[in-house]
Amino acid sequence: METQGQKKPIFLCLQGFRTSAEILHKQLRRWLGKLDLVFMDGPCAAQGKSDVEGFYDPPCNEWFQFRQDFREYYNFEECIAYIEDYMIKHRPFDGLMGFSQGAIISAALPGMRLDGLAITKVPKIKYLIIISGGKFGGCMFGSPKLSANAFSSPIKCPSLHIMGEEDFLKEPGIELLESFVDPFLINHPKGHTIARLG
Repeated sequence: METQGQKKPIFLCLQGFRTSAEILHKQLRRWLGKLDLVFMDGPCAAQGKSDVEGFYDPPCNEWFQFRQDFREYYNFEECIAYIEDYMIKHRPFDGLMGFSQGAIISAALPGMRLDGLAITKVPKIKYLIIISGGKFGGCMFGSPKLSANAFSSPIKCPSLHIMGEEDFLKEPGIELLESFVDPFLINHPKGHTIARLG
């Protein structure tokens, strides 16, 4: 992505469910220096126990909340407005990188922008890095109203998808791949985690 004389692309990094920007920063420390990464916290305080409790210090956040069956969502519109506001205030971003809940949002935003429903006040997203993601409206997740048509057309944004063989989101991740034009996939043998790639 970087050629001589050009700056590294700037990625806005969206944390996973009930984690934090600081945790994602620590998990991606090997990526630092290779890409220009900016980390932001989700807007909602975690409303339950975090899976990273005991490994990382609180506080933990969420982007939005949902019913246990993933068919009804709360605070989703506010979440998208929060992300767009952050992008307006901080800098133009070339891409989005997300893990888990952050990856699900990142994957949907280009299609939502195409529909004129989200992040329309900022430059178009040029790249996506999706780590352990899934698809709204797919086999596992319902679709918030705002993202109902996010995948109605193939997403033409260049995308890198990193997926674990043992990830509980593997099937939704494969389904998400089918929504992109020419996605690039990296598999790793672990589960729902950020793999330590070489």
